[in-house]
Amino acid sequence: MRYCVIMCGGVGSRFWPYSREACPKQFLDFFGSGRSLLQMTFDRILDIVPAERIILLTNRRYAPLIREQLPDIKEENILLEPARRNTAPCICWAAKHIAARDPEGSMVVLPSDHLVLKEKAFHEALLKGFEFVEGGDRLLTLGIRPSSPHTGYGYIQKSSPIDGTEGFYKVRSFTEKPDLELAKVFLSSGEFYWNAGIFLWSAKSILKAFRLYDPETAAVFDRGDGLYAGSEETDFIDRAFPSAPSNSIDYAVMEKARNVYVETVDIGWSDLGSWKALYEISPRDADGNVTQNCRLIQQDCHDTVFAISDREKIVVAKGLNNYVISDTGNALVIYPIEDEQKIKQIVNDVKDRFGEHYV
Repeated sequence: MRYCVIMCGGVGSRFWPYSREACPKQFLDFFGSGRSLLQMTFDRILDIVPAERIILLTNRRYAPLIREQLPDIKEENILLEPARRNTAPCICWAAKHIAARDPEGSMVVLPSDHLVLKEKAFHEALLKGFEFVEGGDRLLTLGIRPSSPHTGYGYIQKSSPIDGTEGFYKVRSFTEKPDLELAKVFLSSGEFYWNAGIFLWSAKSILKAFRLYDPETAAVFDRGDGLYAGSEETDFIDRAFPSAPSNSIDYAVMEKARNVYVETVDIGWSDLGSWKALYEISPRDADGNVTQNCRLIQQDCHDTVFAISDREKIVVAKGLNNYVISDTGNALVIYPIEDEQKIKQIVNDVKDRFGEHYV
């Protein structure tokens, strides 16, 4: 059977102060649709995987938010991490859980905070992807044709096409967040795609890959064999999970494995990983400004994001170009969009100087 794993434990610090540790971006309604990014991700996969086979992986502190936003999810389908250890350990645990329920199960792994505008194309890509990975020992990632030399994304270089398939290629290399000049080379070559962070494989194949390429992580979770999907799973994870090395699935497995493939897709994708990404996909006024949850009176402001948590607040601004203005709770940020990658570090500085109450 087919399963879906939705990873929803991140803190979204690049969207601070709009996104807070107590309520990160995946739980926010960014577009006024009445559904959070997590709920939109859940809705999007239901045509492919039924709710009873959708697994949610999150940090323990977000369990109440999960239950509030997705009340119909069974308790056993919410896997609560006792510590933050990046994507490799959580995917290894999810694969173990699924394999215990269904040794022949296949799975798609989705981030909870991405935007997909072309849902029909997304569904078709996943159906093709499932068929591909169910046909052999294959690890598959989705690749997005780049529209710009973006330096905030990882890149996948495709190699030879796979006979008998359309849009599937062997992966030649991964490159994480290149500088601008290298990103321009990637764009012009036609061989490189953005790494969407969406993966498909059988539980069997990814667990085999962990044992081959990340044996330290594999060893942590192998100790729980016989306990997964049972009454003792939670107690074991509480003891074992914090000892797993903190690592991403890309570094731990995908960049090392020899059976990695990419499916090139056009699904209207954005990872919504930054204010600039939000700006690029949001409606803008005649001066290129984006407003989120606020009323704006502006003079000579251009290409600026105004994101305010209080819908009743009026913002009056003059002479701002290419800025983020975010006023949420006890924090106000006024920062150039081009320097937005520094916001994550600023959050750490705020925590060190003024305490966790502000983050």
